Amino acid sequence: MIPAMTPQTEQLEQTNREERRAAAEALLPELEDAGVTAVALPWVDTSGITRVKTVPLAKLPSAAAWGVGMSPVFDGFLLDDSIVAGRFAGSAVGDLRLHPDLSRLVVLAGQPGWAWAPVDRFTQAGQPHVQCSRSLLRRQVAALAEAGFTVKAAFEVEWVVARPDGLPDDPDAFVPALSGPAYGMTRLAEVSDYARDLMDALAEQGVVVDQFHPEYAGGQLEVSVGALDPVGAADTALLVRNTITAVSAQHGLRVSFSPKVTADGVGNGGHVHLSLWRDDENLMSGGDGAFGLTADGEAFTAGLLQHLPGLLAVGAPSVASYLRLVPSHWAGAYAAWGLENREAALRFVTGPDGNRQSSANVEVKSFDLAANPYLLMAGCLAVGLAGVRAGSRLPDPVGVDPASLSDEGRREAGIRALPATLAEAVQAFESDEVLAEAFGEELAATVVDVRNGEIALFEGTSPEAVCRAVRWKH
Repeated sequence: MIPAMTPQTEQLEQTNREERRAAAEALLPELEDAGVTAVALPWVDTSGITRVKTVPLAKLPSAAAWGVGMSPVFDGFLLDDSIVAGRFAGSAVGDLRLHPDLSRLVVLAGQPGWAWAPVDRFTQAGQPHVQCSRSLLRRQVAALAEAGFTVKAAFEVEWVVARPDGLPDDPDAFVPALSGPAYGMTRLAEVSDYARDLMDALAEQGVVVDQFHPEYAGGQLEVSVGALDPVGAADTALLVRNTITAVSAQHGLRVSFSPKVTADGVGNGGHVHLSLWRDDENLMSGGDGAFGLTADGEAFTAGLLQHLPGLLAVGAPSVASYLRLVPSHWAGAYAAWGLENREAALRFVTGPDGNRQSSANVEVKSFDLAANPYLLMAGCLAVGLAGVRAGSRLPDPVGVDPASLSDEGRREAGIRALPATLAEAVQAFESDEVLAEAFGEELAATVVDVRNGEIALFEGTSPEAVCRAVRWKH
């Protein structure tokens, strides 16, 4: 139940509203000079689809002050735009207000005339919407701060570029727009102008690109960006994908971020990098634990590993995700960790000698880009903090592909297979008390209802048909 506003809170809200309006009005001259006509206001639904409303530039102060109306029904949307009648979502009744975060407003280099500002969703009474994933992430960041910690985070983004017209008899078929070999200079030459324009657009938008390269699958590319605060990392993941889509369209290309574009392909990952900090000290380095982990850094990592099965319900949230999450495909199909082990679910990265205090981090390889990045990051922070509070310890690191071991060998090493289906991940999520408490009753129930809705949607569907159905959704 949302508490009624007292006269004091009403006055505070009025003051905040006037401050937000003034801040937006102060931005108008600069945005006008940049040629901005309208502002996109995106958020991400439970299925990982980015939804949007827009306002003309002149209406930005009003949007900042009062928000923009939007139905809460999208919390119950599936990826095919059908709606789940969930326990707390999917109703046609009610309205929310989308409030743009002006501190994250960006002029879009790949879409002339447009600016972009992610939103927080509020009720009409001015309270954070209980199912707003961005607000959830803010709360988890605050919980970490209260415990004396911060986290630096980044998402890797993999995608494929395709010919826009598919095949003559199948316009939605995937036909790679690149023919060069994996990681090959030939492929880079094919994509040279496109990659240049993409990196120029990202730089113009203030996104720090660490690396860009051709990837393994047909037509596949990857970009890695600099680490930020968790909310900033999730915002940037959205912005990077939007920019990739826009620049690709300018070059006559179609893109897919789907976890499995074709049934026989390796799929697109959405790996997450995390490091735990206290003040200016990176707790993933400089300690007495394995590979330099401090006790808190180890406990944070152990929390991730322990709760990874349940986390997959938000980090690998599609039926298609489990066509990608298979052994010996560098997807991290086993709950194990190891130094630079790309087959372990958690790859520990020390960085080079002399730079470890800055660069040491843990990479979670099991996630993909069907995920809502705010939900996923919030879950990671919650279980990591739970590990710190419990003083959790990691098992022995694994230095081989876990699939190369016998069943008995994996049992002796304490290596578990991660959920092999979305249904198994949902079951793990439902039994995870840490995630249930962090997400709250309504949001946790909606995650389960939407995931079960997708499971029912693809009941009895072949892998090929699943890939086709999700190919152009993410």
